[in-house]
Amino acid sequence: LLAFDETHGLVNTLHTVQAGIDAPLWLATSGAVSTGRGDSLTSPTQAQVWGLGRVVGLEHADRWGGLVDLPDTVDPVAAQRLVSALAGIADEDQLAIRGNGILARRLVHAPIGDRRPTRTWQPTGTILITGGTGALGAHVARWLATAGADDLILTSRRGPSAPGAAQLVDELAALGATATVVACDMADRAALAKVLTGEPIRAVVHTAGVVQATMLADMGAAELADVLSAKVDGARNLDELLDDDLDAFVLFSSNAGVWGSGGQGAYAAGNAYLDALAQHRRDRGRTATSVAWGAWRGGGMAAHDDAEEQLRRRGVRAMPPEVTLAALRTALDHDETFVAVADVDWARFVPGFTSARRRPLLDELPEVRQALAAEQATPTDQTLARRMATLPPAERDRLVLDLVRGAVGAVLGHSRAEAIDAGRAFKEIGFDSLTSVELRNRLTASTGLKLPATLVFDHPTPAELARFIRSELVDDTPTGADAVLAELDRLDAVVSRISPVDGDFGLIASRLRSMLSRLGDANDSQGVAGVAQQLEAATDDEIFDFIHRELGRS
Repeated sequence: LLAFDETHGLVNTLHTVQAGIDAPLWLATSGAVSTGRGDSLTSPTQAQVWGLGRVVGLEHADRWGGLVDLPDTVDPVAAQRLVSALAGIADEDQLAIRGNGILARRLVHAPIGDRRPTRTWQPTGTILITGGTGALGAHVARWLATAGADDLILTSRRGPSAPGAAQLVDELAALGATATVVACDMADRAALAKVLTGEPIRAVVHTAGVVQATMLADMGAAELADVLSAKVDGARNLDELLDDDLDAFVLFSSNAGVWGSGGQGAYAAGNAYLDALAQHRRDRGRTATSVAWGAWRGGGMAAHDDAEEQLRRRGVRAMPPEVTLAALRTALDHDETFVAVADVDWARFVPGFTSARRRPLLDELPEVRQALAAEQATPTDQTLARRMATLPPAERDRLVLDLVRGAVGAVLGHSRAEAIDAGRAFKEIGFDSLTSVELRNRLTASTGLKLPATLVFDHPTPAELARFIRSELVDDTPTGADAVLAELDRLDAVVSRISPVDGDFGLIASRLRSMLSRLGDANDSQGVAGVAQQLEAATDDEIFDFIHRELGRS
C-alpha cells in the first residue's frame, strides 16, 4: 500500500511500480474522487495517481492490487473497511471508503438522450483555445467560428510559426471570426497571465497535450514531468487565472484517464487530473466540462504514427470530427461536468481489456456483459491442460502453435490465425512493447501460466514462443530408462567423433570403464557384472568398439 505524498507522490508511485515488488500493489489517496453529491473532490493532484494506477493495472496485471480513496479522517471503522478492501472484495480494484460504506467505481451510459438540455450554449466574446494550431484545436476553432464566435485566441508553443497557422487564420476569417495566434507555453504561468491581459475571456477550450508511447518500466521522471506539463500545469494555471463567471471552461481529456491505456501512464495521469479538476471547479460553484475523448479521425493523438490503426485493432474506432463536435455541443447544452465520448467495438475491446484479469469498471455496460458472455465459450486453461495430456507430442505442438498464432492474430487484428507466419520475428510483423504486453495478457488468460512481460523479447517468433509455452504446460523430459537411453544417444554422437589418435582417447576410455564398473557393482545380475568384468580387461579400442556396437542396437 502506497499513500500519496502531494510533493513527490506521482514520481514515487512510478518508482514503486518500477521496483517490481512481487506483491499486490494498492495505491491510496484522499479526496481524489467524488462519490456523488455532498462528497467533494478536494485534490485533483492526487487524482493523477488514479490515472497512472489504471495503466499499472493493464501493464502489470499480475501484481496489481487496486486504487482506494480514503476519507479525511481514518477512524477505526474506516480502517476496518480498508483492511477488507485490501483483503479483496471480489475483483474490485477501484474503491472509495466513505462513512456509508465501501463504494466501487463503474462506467455507465450517460442518460443525456433522456433529458432536455438545460441551455443552448452560444459562443460570445473572446474565446481562448489552447493547442489552437493543432488538429483538435483547429477543428474546435472552425466549429466556434461557424457557431458565431467573433474573437478567437489560439495558443501553442510555436505560435504563428506552427505549420498551417497562417492558413488557419485566413480560414477562420472567411467564417467570420477574428483569430489571433500566440506563442505560449501553458505551463508558464507568467506567460499565460500576459496573454490574458487583453480582452476579457468568456470561454476556454483546453486541447493542448503531448503524445506518449512509453511503458511504465521504461519511463523516467523527466518524461513524466514533460507529459504532465501541458495538461496539468496548463489547466491549473487556467483555473487560477481566469475569472469565475466564464460561459464555459472546457477540458479535452482522454479515455486513457478513464480506463487506462498501455504505454500512456503519464498521459493517463494528466487526463485524470483534468476530469478531477472539472469536478473540483463544480464543487466550488464554477463552470467546467471535461470530455474524455476516444480517437478523433485524422487528428489528435491518434494521428501519430500508426496509433489510429492500433486503436482500431483494440476496438476503439476513430470518430469523424463532425460527430465529436456534435457530442461536445450536447455536453455543453446539458452543462455536463464529465462525459466520456468514444466509438467502441466492445466485442473486440473487451477480450483484450479483460484478458489478464476481470475489470469490474465495465460491468454495468450491457454491451460488455454480452461480450463477456461470448468469451466464456472459450476453453479455459484447465481444458487446455487436459487436452494436452491426451495428445501425442506432435499434436501438442500443433495445438499450442495454433493457440499462439490465434492470440497474435487477435492482437494484430487478423481474422485468421493462418495469416501469421510462425517463423517470422514479432518485431517484423508489427509488434511493439504495448502489443507485446497485450499478447502476454491473452496467453496468460488462455494458458493459466504466469508469463513474464518480456515474453516476446525472450522468444522472438511465434514458433519459439509456442515451444516455450508447450514446455511450461507439459513436461516432456524423459525419466527413468527413457532418460538414460536419451543420454546414451547423445553420448554415442559425441563418441563417434573421437579418434583413437586423440590425446584424450585413453582418459575417456578409463572414465567409461569406471562408469560400467559402478554399474556392475550396483547390479548383482550376472549379465551386467559379467560385462563389466570383461570391459575391465578390454583395451581402449575394444571399449569404443563395444560402445558403438551396443548403442547401435538401441
